[in-house]
Amino acid sequence: MIDLHYWTTPNGHKISLFLEESGLPYRLLPVNIGRGDQFKREFLAIAPNNRIPAIVDHEPIDGGAAISLFESGAILLYLADKSGQFIPADLRGRAEVMQWLFWQVGGLGPMAGQNHHFSQYAPEKIPYAIERYVKETNRLYGVLNRRLADRPFIAGDMYSIADMAIYPWIVPYKNQGQDLRDFSHLHRWFDAIAARPGTVRAYQLGERINKEPTVDEAARKLLFGQDANTGAL
Repeated sequence: MIDLHYWTTPNGHKISLFLEESGLPYRLLPVNIGRGDQFKREFLAIAPNNRIPAIVDHEPIDGGAAISLFESGAILLYLADKSGQFIPADLRGRAEVMQWLFWQVGGLGPMAGQNHHFSQYAPEKIPYAIERYVKETNRLYGVLNRRLADRPFIAGDMYSIADMAIYPWIVPYKNQGQDLRDFSHLHRWFDAIAARPGTVRAYQLGERINKEPTVDEAARKLLFGQDANTGAL
């Protein structure tokens, strides 16, 4: 059994996508980041960066004690290796998936995240910052569009953890100031993944967990402006 500590963010959706697709048994433990659950001591014990998602695998393949992991990319890779699914077994195929997984973790996620912050949440609308991140997000969409011009999925013929990592960051494309009609190959890929039963189940799960996905003033104070003194409740 795997415990998934989760909230309805793109990074949280990555792991629910994998678990719904793979069939691995799991228990979902909501971490309401807008109400401060990420600062509770029991969560910090497995996720010291006070960010979701995190997992605890109570049945690791080595038969030893439970393993806890934080960071969505590390979790996806761990689960792929554990299950033998959604990552190629051969060296070259694995390398293809790995580079696009890290592309998302190091590029698309941070840039789209800043895009969201300055365009949706910042108390002051700063035109330079908004333009900077909307344009960089647009550039990254172009990278994906070209990549998908001659293959069904990011790493080729196999639906992989690279697709699972990237898809949730494309879902809020309108809030990122993007139009999928400008990216025909990316649009085709996006629609194909959206229609997968595992994707449908994962997002329905999120809707049941978070019925009011808005950021109020109390949540803003918790989510933005943290520093080294932000500690456990």
